[in-house]
Order: sequence, then C-alpha cells, then structure tokens
Amino acid sequence: MIDLTTIIPADFNDNSRVWIYQSSTLFTLQEAFVIEDMLHQFVADWKSHGTPVKGYANLLFGQFIILMADETATGVSGCSTDSSVHLMKEIESRFKVDLFNRQNLAFYIKEKVQIIPMAQLSYALENGFIHADTLYFNNLVADKKSLLNNWITPLKNTWLASKLKITVL
Repeated sequence: MIDLTTIIPADFNDNSRVWIYQSSTLFTLQEAFVIEDMLHQFVADWKSHGTPVKGYANLLFGQFIILMADETATGVSGCSTDSSVHLMKEIESRFKVDLFNRQNLAFYIKEKVQIIPMAQLSYALENGFIHADTLYFNNLVADKKSLLNNWITPLKNTWLASKLKITVL
C-alpha cells in the first residue's frame, strides 16, 4: 500500500483538522497536475480572518483530495472553511466529478481503488467482492493522527462492520 507518513507533513500537529474529498472517478494524469496546482495555490493563499493558515493539500491515489489545517498557529474560521468548499465545488464543476457523495464508498481491491455504492455493500460482501479484511478508505477521519492511523483500514475495524454485521474473530 502506501506509507502516509512519507507524504503527510511531519511538522503538522497530530490534532490538525483534516477534510477528505473522494472523487466519483479517477482523475487523469493531466487533470491531477492541474488539480495539484489548484490545491497548492489555495494553500499558499489560505487565510483565516486575514491570517495565513498553515495548510496542506494533496491529491492521493488520483481520487482523494486531502486538505489539512494545523490550527495550533491559526484557527480555521467558517469563512476559511467555506473557501475550501468553494474550491472543491470549482474542481467538481471543472472536471465533471462528484466530491460530496458520501454514499459512494471506496475500497482497495485487487491493488486499486474501487468505488461501491452503499446500497450495494451487502451484495458485495455476500458475493465475495469485499470481506472483513478488505481495506476501506474511512473518509470520516477528522485529524492528522486519525488520517495516518485509521484512514486506510480493514473493513472489520470501521463503522461499516456493525452495519454489515461483520463478526471479528
């Protein structure tokens, strides 16, 4: 898989806020370069009440936009959060993707990211497409420490386990 500690900045506090936006489709290489430029420009200009935000943004696996703010120096206000949502809406519109559909769940299957709609999870489990040890992208992680430790985790360790009645032995 991937060691996130080699990508996520070490100098950000473990409690840094994290937002994960999952694209409905994989971005092309050309799109990824444009998006990464947009993300880096956003972070360079990101402010909260006029004060620069210590931020980080990256596109991972060609499908996940990770945005992080270290609030130990500057807190992120509602307006600065709104500006990040505006950027995501701009990316959605420009690249014709959906970044806000929480019903599409991502798994790491056969060495690639696979999207399974929540409505089809039981079917996928019953038919062996996913199982208790399938890696799941838990986009609900809220801070850097959780991102590093719990973003990519076996299905059996997630909130979905009880919903799907997965028993852990």
